[in-house]
Amino acid sequence: MPDLYHTLLKYDLGHLRIVAGMWGLELESNDADSAAEELASALLDPEPVRETMEILKPDSLNALKFLAAANGKIEWSSFARKFGEIQEMGAGKRDRERPYLKPSSATETLFYYGFLAKTFFASEKGAQEFAYIPEDLLELLNLEGFEEKKGEPLGRPATPLEKSFEISASDRILDDATTFLAALRLGKSDWQHHTRISRQIFEPQLTALLTTTGLLNKNAPQAEKIKSFLEAPRTDALKLLIESWKSSQTFDELRLIPSLICEGEWKNQPLVTREFLMDLVNSIPENKWWSIPAFIRTIKEKFPDFQRPAGDYDSWFIKRESDGQYLRGFAYWDQVDGVLIKDFLHTLHWLGMVDLASPEEGKDATAFRNKSKVEGEAPDISKDQKADHGPSTSEGKIIITSNGKITISRFFSRAVRYQISRFCEWQEPKEDEYQYQVTAGSLAQAKEQGLQAGQLLGLLVKYTNGTVPPALVKALKEWEAHGTEARVKNLLVLKVARPEIVEELRKSKAGKFLGEILSPTAVTIKSGAESKVLAALAELGLLAEIET
Repeated sequence: MPDLYHTLLKYDLGHLRIVAGMWGLELESNDADSAAEELASALLDPEPVRETMEILKPDSLNALKFLAAANGKIEWSSFARKFGEIQEMGAGKRDRERPYLKPSSATETLFYYGFLAKTFFASEKGAQEFAYIPEDLLELLNLEGFEEKKGEPLGRPATPLEKSFEISASDRILDDATTFLAALRLGKSDWQHHTRISRQIFEPQLTALLTTTGLLNKNAPQAEKIKSFLEAPRTDALKLLIESWKSSQTFDELRLIPSLICEGEWKNQPLVTREFLMDLVNSIPENKWWSIPAFIRTIKEKFPDFQRPAGDYDSWFIKRESDGQYLRGFAYWDQVDGVLIKDFLHTLHWLGMVDLASPEEGKDATAFRNKSKVEGEAPDISKDQKADHGPSTSEGKIIITSNGKITISRFFSRAVRYQISRFCEWQEPKEDEYQYQVTAGSLAQAKEQGLQAGQLLGLLVKYTNGTVPPALVKALKEWEAHGTEARVKNLLVLKVARPEIVEELRKSKAGKFLGEILSPTAVTIKSGAESKVLAALAELGLLAEIET
């Protein structure tokens, strides 16, 4: 980028004197070239730079910080759309109207202070006009010493209709994570049927989140870290998830939106985007219902390029999952950037950080409410939820029946539920309870993973204070010793009028399709062989029928 001196050389003497006056300086030079050199020398001093930055209004300082964060250079159309244009006028009109005294935008303010200029640079799309900060001036901007100057919260409070049906946040993500981790160990693909999640599709999001925490590594469960996570108190476990998400470089909300497909090798900055949106959410009064449509609409008006530092709406190849339509260009802001903001609020809800509300049950969320500042702080949970170890925390935490049905409260130890679930068939949960069934098949599957029925019995005895029904104790011990001792099978059975028919059929070419003899006039048929057996009987002069 050009330095300050070569930037100032483009301006007439009147403009240079305006810039000097904005800094409280008076130029002695009477020609433009000498004045540019004099002014550049005076401005490139850390102390006056800082003093001048201190008097900038919030919108101008935020615009300067935004430009500096993009390494001092952004396409002009993008910057102007976000922070305003510069009024085009000649030297005579400028000197008469003096726009620098009442600038029309943050962009115009920075222009007359000399912090910002514009010129053409080469880009992948050819020569493009850019806003830039002169290179040597950029090096002097110590923006870390300035706290961001924020205005009023974006948007407005929610209307009564927007907040009619409240959807309270919770720490249920801990229980869904427990279910998912157990399903991975068992190789279950239908695990979402055993949760009570509000997001229609969220396995990719949960996988990404558990990967950021180190609980998964290339989708493989990490046993020791999982053990620590499951044994941690609920508040600590939730805080781990929140903090991991908050600082993650790899959890990319944009690429995890189910309705969008991102293609190509372009890169975005999910952490920068997340921090920006968290700041906006945190500026909203705590425990105040806020309109989601108004929040998104105001971001579009004031910070449309919040996730696109270079204002690039063309090189990001994003298409709609439903119909394959590519969403390129600013015209599709609502379908991409707007959807990202809405999905971000759902992620905060998923992590227990914000409540949502809608006009009525089943409708899209139209309002949100902070439960706590989004700064890695886990939301408060009720007293009975904080205890997460052992059956003594609350009566009825785990119930076992004599037929092998096990009901476990979601507030019971997650580590114990994780272990017990690996021995059982999973049934659909009800409210805050998970239901499991001990079967010969589930014990056989557990045995394939190196688990023994005696381990399950030990867990049940320990966490019910020895109140396991005697029938289940006997069944587990018998299975441990002898395996499956009884089976129920669906069989195809051929029943004939005379024993000789069975013998004739066994000697025919269809004999290989016959199975176990059940009686002199009954024999089993192998699955799928009905038509062949009927044909063989016909060849023997016998017409048979299939009973359903």
